[in-house]
Amino acid sequence: MSQRKESDEHALDITGDRSGWWGAFAGVIAMVFVAVPISAAIGLATHPATQTLFSGERITEASQFGYSAFWWIVALVLIALPFGIGFLIAKASTRALQVVGAIVVLFVIAVIVLGQLFVF
Repeated sequence: MSQRKESDEHALDITGDRSGWWGAFAGVIAMVFVAVPISAAIGLATHPATQTLFSGERITEASQFGYSAFWWIVALVLIALPFGIGFLIAKASTRALQVVGAIVVLFVIAVIVLGQLFVF
């Protein structure tokens, strides 16, 4: 007579009562990815002499306030990004996550293509 042990295995369910923790975890991971760009944006915003690092007619015509304001806006958007990602994962449905993911992928592809066309 062989005795079988019943295993108590469960599939990973991110839609259950722990979705808030999954959102927080995704926010922490996103914060790791944007930590260096946040630091760079704040550095560029707080030191207006960095405007001379970039070349071009439009950047030389921009005021120091406009240049600094642009980098502060970039820094604030980057700081808000992990919170937005965490909230989205915690509260959105699977279908909504797929739609947002597809939009982000298309946006990244468009930025890469336009960057290759107009920058290089």
